[in-house]
Amino acid sequence: MVKDLEISECMSLLSDNYVGHLAYIGGRSPFIVPVTYFFDEENKSIISYSAPGHKIVSMRTYGHVSLQVEDVASMFTWRSVLVNGTFEELKGSTAKKCLRTFTEGVKETIFRTKGEKLEFIRDFSSKMEKEASPIVYRIHISDIVGKYRE
Repeated sequence: MVKDLEISECMSLLSDNYVGHLAYIGGRSPFIVPVTYFFDEENKSIISYSAPGHKIVSMRTYGHVSLQVEDVASMFTWRSVLVNGTFEELKGSTAKKCLRTFTEGVKETIFRTKGEKLEFIRDFSSKMEKEASPIVYRIHISDIVGKYRE
C-alpha cells in the first residue's frame, strides 16, 4: 500500500540525495531533466547550477518548477518526494556563495551517505563548458509531498 511520508521524512530523503529530476515548462511543453542539487534545509530551498540553454531560458520565462527525488529498492519498496517551488537566478556574490554552499553540501552528502571523499565539483557534477560561466539558481520551496511503499 502507498502511504504518505511525514515532512521530516521528506526532508531526510532530500538531504540524503543530490540527484533529482527537475520539471519545468518550455514553451507549451513540460520537460524533465536530471540535475545535481543541494537541499539547503536552513533556507528551505534547493540550490543548483546549469550552463546557459533551454532549461534556464524556460525557467526565466515561467518560474514555477518541480523537483522529484526518489530512493527505489524495488517495485514494492520505494520512497519519493516532490518539491514544488519557484526559480530564482542568482548573481554576483550571492551566486558565488550559493555555488560554494552547493559544492560543499554535495561533497558532504556523498561522504555521509557513500563514504566517498571528493575534492572538486567536477567529481560529482556535469562539466561546464569553459567559455560559459555557470548560472547558479535556487528553487524556493512552496510545498513538499512524499510517498512511500514498503
